[in-house]
Amino acid sequence: MNGALAIELVGVRKVFDGRVAVDDLSLAVPVGSVFGLLGPNGAGKTTTIRMIMDILGPDRGEVRLSGRPRRLEDSQRIGYLPEERGLYRKMAVDEHLAFLGELHGIGRRRARALAHEWLERVGLADRARARVETLSKGMQQKIQLAGTVLHDPELLILDEPFAGLDPINQSLFRELIADFRRRGRTILFSTHVMEHAEKLCDRIALIARGRVVLAGELAAIKRERGGNLWRAAGRGPLATAAAAVAGVEQVLPAGEGAVRLVLAAGAAPGEVLRRLVESVEITEFRSEEPDLESIFVRTVQDAH
Repeated sequence: MNGALAIELVGVRKVFDGRVAVDDLSLAVPVGSVFGLLGPNGAGKTTTIRMIMDILGPDRGEVRLSGRPRRLEDSQRIGYLPEERGLYRKMAVDEHLAFLGELHGIGRRRARALAHEWLERVGLADRARARVETLSKGMQQKIQLAGTVLHDPELLILDEPFAGLDPINQSLFRELIADFRRRGRTILFSTHVMEHAEKLCDRIALIARGRVVLAGELAAIKRERGGNLWRAAGRGPLATAAAAVAGVEQVLPAGEGAVRLVLAAGAAPGEVLRRLVESVEITEFRSEEPDLESIFVRTVQDAH
């Protein structure tokens, strides 16, 4: 990454029928990064992506691509997978993909060649002449993926790309993102599933109620938030005992017989442990780097 920004939103706001969907939102997506736009359902992720794609215009603020307002020709260098998937169901599979390639400025002959290359890559070469509507749901998901990247975009924007995918296609999507990352492309994807973001992202922005409540490099965020997360294991009603200890802000499940404890700022871990052993038998007590799920839950709760 060279410091240049692929996407920048500055003070963006969007209101629907008096309801604020996105409120004074700013974020910066560096060129060559894998950027996760995270948040619970209804947080404003899809509205934000639609403004980036110029499907919706912001009521206030500015959206920039490569440091300038979006232009019509930018569609040729963007691969966009919307949350609501759509296919031309009556078309033959290869014609469908070639048509999408042509929409992105590729000549017909080249578009047809690329369509067949991608059908080989996703294991559907033998279904090239089949109608889209005859394919299984999993096969249609592969066609949607191929259509998103057929034109080899510089910028990939995926809205909840893993929603509804079977495990095989989830793996295919992850491989594609990894391949784009290796080639220095920029990927922005939204998700409410923290496991996907934790495995794939360099940077994140967490949205709650239309506002960015946490943003930055994922590794730095985890380092900064690691000092107050502890893992405890033992015998007895550990979660109940921990919840009653002063200085414990939150108790999270961590498998059978174990919990994660989020300590308040300034709380002394030794004192927390002393109080715990008064109530239950403790077999493990150690500092732990927080996973993104823990950070997500706590940050969203704090934002409400």
